[in-house]
Parts: sequence; structure tokens; C-alpha cells
Amino acid sequence: MHRVPILMADIKGSSKVPAEKLMKQFRALVGKVNTDRKENIKSPLTITLGDEFQGVIDTFENGIKIIFELEEEIVSSEFDFKLRYVLLEGQIDTEINEDIAYQMLGSGLTSARKDLEELKKGDRRFLIKSDKDPKDVYLNKAFNIYQNFVDSWKEKALVKEFLNFDDYKIVAKHIGLDPSNAWRRKRSLNIVEYKDIKDLILVIQ
Repeated sequence: MHRVPILMADIKGSSKVPAEKLMKQFRALVGKVNTDRKENIKSPLTITLGDEFQGVIDTFENGIKIIFELEEEIVSSEFDFKLRYVLLEGQIDTEINEDIAYQMLGSGLTSARKDLEELKKGDRRFLIKSDKDPKDVYLNKAFNIYQNFVDSWKEKALVKEFLNFDDYKIVAKHIGLDPSNAWRRKRSLNIVEYKDIKDLILVIQ
């Protein structure tokens, strides 16, 4: 038996995007993160039900960092969907499959899927459960703020530049924008606050 961080997610509003395009983007996203985070993933993020994936992570902190990476990759690649996530510490009774997240059983997987179904009833996209009160309360409040920033971004190409380059003058040069205008855009996109809430989430966890 293993008590491990389980990450499960599904596509929010998947019926609004053409299926072929959606799955191509989804597979590309999952594949990239599996490659980038190979050392931190005990059982690879595996697409299980078409628009859903599950995986087992080595630490809870790395589970949070992988969520951040997924979200930023969706923005950077200008994908047409958003994900709902459940990250929890849960029990897996069988051996952890290091090749693919199939053929594993345990209450943790059952709870994660149940929680993911609950998320579908509202607008929240993140549910974090480390079973440590009151830490989980603060984590989920912080993720609500995180979601507010990410979901407000419409200019994904510009956000990508600010995520890659902290200096607004570099961004201005890259995209041919006046430096003062780039500075104002960085402020209006709440890039500094976005990075602050990421740091706070990692401190809380």
C-alpha cells in the first residue's frame, strides 16, 4: 500500500471545441509535461477517459508545481481549453505502475474521481487536499485567487512573453511595443501578483 499525491484533471467545457483539435492539444500538453517532469512523476499523467488524465506524483509540492506548469503551457501554447484539477494525498493499494497510470486500485483514486465530479457542479477549477487542516483551507483560497488571474487573461501571446521575461523592456523589444505601454500591460495583466500567489501557494503547502 502506498499513500501518495494523486493528480487528476479533466477538460472544462470540452464539448465547445472540435474533438480532433481538442485531443491533439490535450495529448501534446500531457506529453510535454510528462517529459519535462519525468523525474517527479511516479506514474505518468495518462489520458483515461478521453478528456481526463490521472497520474501519481513523487511529492505534494511537485504536484502543485506540475499544475502551474500545465496552466502556463496552456497559456503559452494558446490552447482552446481549461482544466479542472484535483490533487490529493491518497491510498493506492496495488503496485504503482511506472509506465502508465492504469491497473491501479485504491481509495485515493476513487476519492479523486469523486472530487473531480463535484468540481463540475461549480466554477472552481482547483481542489487541493493534503488532509492537513487548516492548511488545505488556505491552499484552496489561494488557488481561487490564482484561478482569478489565469482565467482573466485574454492576450495569451503577451502573457507568454511576460512569463518568459520578467523585464518589461525585454518584452517590449520582443514584440515591438513601446516600453511604457509594455509596463502598463504588465500591470493590467497582474503578472507580478500572479507570480506572488504562486510563491505563496508553495509556502503554504
